[in-house]
Amino acid sequence: MLYAVDVDYRDDGAVAGAVGFSVWTAGVAATTTVVTLAPGQYGEYVPGQLYLRELPCVLAVLALVPVPATTVVIDGYVWLGDGVPGLGARLHAALGGAVPVVGVAKTRYLSATQAVEVRRGSSASPLFVGAVGMAAEQAAAAVLSMHGAHRLPTLLKQADRLCRDHR
Repeated sequence: MLYAVDVDYRDDGAVAGAVGFSVWTAGVAATTTVVTLAPGQYGEYVPGQLYLRELPCVLAVLALVPVPATTVVIDGYVWLGDGVPGLGARLHAALGGAVPVVGVAKTRYLSATQAVEVRRGSSASPLFVGAVGMAAEQAAAAVLSMHGAHRLPTLLKQADRLCRDHR
């Protein structure tokens, strides 16, 4: 099962969500999973070290998914530069290197030169796609093939809404 994961932070904690789908082109989630974390269950935000805050949340929701992940899609970068691990590379390592991780970032990180630009729909603004456990070009093609006519694929938007709307 492929999972798109996202995290929403609030004053009283964080909500992590995972949207499961069986093929890249799916337009409807097969499963959704949500977990709420208290502030002490994840780290503080540190510029350039998002993984300290995000990784515990993503691991918590992936621990609850009904079918093991074959690929995880994150909102962010896999690599922050040549050999510099971002959230995606750290997640891949935390999963024992057995599950490919695809990162889809909405804003350019200048040193993340390994990310492939993907333009979807009629948007002039690209997404920046990276990967570990699969070639970045393969990941970019997969993201391009995802359902939805707009810049952000349908199921990536759903993962974001799943977290934001959870009460």
